[in-house]
Amino acid sequence: MSESVVLDVFNEALMTMLKVSLPVLLIALVVGLIISVLQATTQIQEQTLSFVPKMIAVFVGLIIFGSYMLNLLLSFTQKVILMIAEIQ
Repeated sequence: MSESVVLDVFNEALMTMLKVSLPVLLIALVVGLIISVLQATTQIQEQTLSFVPKMIAVFVGLIIFGSYMLNLLLSFTQKVILMIAEIQ
């Protein structure tokens, strides 16, 4: 196994990680931003007010994007297993 193959697998692993985590992170970011604007507008500085909606939104995002995330992980795993099978 050459260095270029290892670097390609590492690069693909990083890109897969980013693609899998991006939907949930964006949901948490947007909900956190909306809650922060509402807190600044109403001057309510309660910490649980930002935590609970983000947690609920992330759970809903996992339900919605879960199959997409699982398919990405499965395809990456299959590629890696096939590459391992080809090494002799």
